[in-house]
Amino acid sequence: MRTLEGIVENGRIRLNEPVALPEKAKVFVLVPDASDPTQAHLRSPRLANPADAERFKKRVIQVPDDAKL
Repeated sequence: MRTLEGIVENGRIRLNEPVALPEKAKVFVLVPDASDPTQAHLRSPRLANPADAERFKKRVIQVPDDAKL
């Protein structure tokens, strides 16, 4: 793997040094000083029908101290 440095000018990436890459070479572009405003926000799951919440109601039960788990 090789790291190359460059800048963006007029919407195009210009590398600081000439490099010969094969046609259709796969490349990755990292932008170290840019923020990502499109980060995904994961939300808690929601029930389609709030009345279904009753099915998920928790119960607390007491078991004897000598119960085998």
